[in-house]
Amino acid sequence: MENSAVKPRMIRAKASDGTSAGYMPGFGNDFETEALAGALPQGQNSPQHCAYGLYAEQLSGTPFTAPRRRNERTWCYRIRPSVKHSSRYRRFSLRYWKTAPHIVDDVVSLGQYRWDPLPLEEQGTSFLTGMRTITTAGDVNTQTGMAAHVYVVSDSMVDEYFYSADSELLIVPQEGQLRICTELGTIDLAPYEIAIIPRGMLMRVEVVTGPGRGFVCENYGSKFELPDRGPIGANCLANARDFKTPVACFEDHEAPSRVIVKWCGGFHVCDIDHSPLDVVAWHGNYAPCKYNLETFSPVGAILFDHPDPSIFTVLTAPSAISGTANVDLILFRDRWSVAEHTFRPPWYHKNIMSELMGNLHGIYDAKPEGFVPGGLSLHNMMLPHGPDRVAFESATSAELKPAKLENTMSFMFETRFPQHLTRFAAEEAGLQSDYIDCWQSLEKRFDGSP
Repeated sequence: MENSAVKPRMIRAKASDGTSAGYMPGFGNDFETEALAGALPQGQNSPQHCAYGLYAEQLSGTPFTAPRRRNERTWCYRIRPSVKHSSRYRRFSLRYWKTAPHIVDDVVSLGQYRWDPLPLEEQGTSFLTGMRTITTAGDVNTQTGMAAHVYVVSDSMVDEYFYSADSELLIVPQEGQLRICTELGTIDLAPYEIAIIPRGMLMRVEVVTGPGRGFVCENYGSKFELPDRGPIGANCLANARDFKTPVACFEDHEAPSRVIVKWCGGFHVCDIDHSPLDVVAWHGNYAPCKYNLETFSPVGAILFDHPDPSIFTVLTAPSAISGTANVDLILFRDRWSVAEHTFRPPWYHKNIMSELMGNLHGIYDAKPEGFVPGGLSLHNMMLPHGPDRVAFESATSAELKPAKLENTMSFMFETRFPQHLTRFAAEEAGLQSDYIDCWQSLEKRFDGSP
């Protein structure tokens, strides 16, 4: 028998100070959110009649039979089903956006490459028309590999929407602030943050402050996930709680609009008469998110030697080969350097993986000159690279006291596939023809003595 005299003694939290307004914390969580009270069905996914006259629709990010731990899907409750967001398609051109396999073998010889920042566009350029592909790798038709892009943007997309059926998009702004309006909610994205937009997710990109510039990794393979930490244990690197997924947000907006779709490397457009960003409520684990790179907690050597750069992995998209990524996102940010008897910058090496780096701000310790914010470098598989002479001389003569690397943030898209330059990257993008010369002044130091 219920005792009506028993009163609850627990004090319920109103909200967490650490939770950003408009977002839900966690990575790969099963979320639920509704923009209108009662829009989200309880206890089932597809009721005979949805609240508010909404349509129930599932968006699947994996095959239905994927193992439970990897199964990704989201149930959406929307004003119109997605089939109403398309009409008869026609071909569409985005001149500078290329897709693997895209091999141009007559533009430049094999080598180590570095680029100046692309100039900002003051007007007339949207997130789509400002996309410039630098490299492609793998084959989109077999859902393997990636492409690396730089975007320059001045104008918001207006009554224009886009999704990629080819790829998951990892967006890394370097200058300017974006607002990414997706089917499942809105992400405000500033430099030193990243956003992940799942394959098939409709979005419209607006410019909050601009003009802007940034980088995009187009991942054709399995979704990005948090890397296993192994002996590191349960903490550090990127922590799941620092990823933010937007709450439900919808548009009930009727206006002449168009939807652009990327499919198997081609672009297609159709005309509709409304906004397709009409999901009023949703639940599931296939959703966009953002992450603040300044919350990445690096770990490293505390006695001697330099660990492999894989220790700085933020996200990984695994391949079928265990321990060999389709693509990794690696971050080099402010950190302490304390190793004794050690050459502290990244060492000279050749790598089975191909490494494309971008500078977000400051100075990268292995290349104090020439690799500037907004710039890129590429060291393809089995091509040697390492510190230039200035970095080598400084590292071999410095007093090895604890030192903090500050004013630095660079990233790397690393893949198991060779990265092929586009014609734009070779001929229009500010390729530094003298980059190889940064190693030419390294001197022979061998004198036969111990």
